[in-house]
Amino acid sequence: MLLWINGPFGGGKTQTAYELRRRLVDSVVCDPEHVGFGLHRMMPPPLRGDFQDLTAWRQGVFEVLDHVLRKHHGTVIVPMTVVEPAYFREIVGRLRERGHDVRHVALLARRETVLRRLRERGFGHAVQLMAGKNAPLRRESFAVSKLDLCLERLRGEEFAEQVWTDHLTVPEVAEHVAAAAGLALVPNREGALRGRVRRAWTGIKHIRFD
Repeated sequence: MLLWINGPFGGGKTQTAYELRRRLVDSVVCDPEHVGFGLHRMMPPPLRGDFQDLTAWRQGVFEVLDHVLRKHHGTVIVPMTVVEPAYFREIVGRLRERGHDVRHVALLARRETVLRRLRERGFGHAVQLMAGKNAPLRRESFAVSKLDLCLERLRGEEFAEQVWTDHLTVPEVAEHVAAAAGLALVPNREGALRGRVRRAWTGIKHIRFD
């Protein structure tokens, strides 16, 4: 099975994906951003736009996920924001046509919740500490520019199911996502402090310098 976790940038996809991997036996996380940033590194900075607009990205993601699904017998978890219906069909639709079991869940939250999360993660948190809570999000400017579009598109029927995460912890979000996909998680026996440390480390590992 492939479990695609969609949502706005800053919506908690990565944290949820790694919580699911921790509690799903034989699961793996396959992050399509790696394909996109690899393509960016091949191009001079002035040519780097939204890598999702590149046919090479969509084709590459499809081919890699198709390969993994044919060779790996556990759950494949994909945390990736895709809100263009044509791009979604080009990847997810084609995987389903190949006969793969693809489940999709969109993580949604109120606009102010997502903005707060963006400020709290990575460099956004450092900026907030040094310059005040109303400091510009700088490295998160792309995420902010796409926020309203993401929240609008992901409410659509094509992007069901949706899980609203405003008042849920990361383990609770993972449990809702797993239930929507018909997956059984092992019990969460991790203490609160250890969970916070692990999630902080996950966030640090996924700070993007591209």
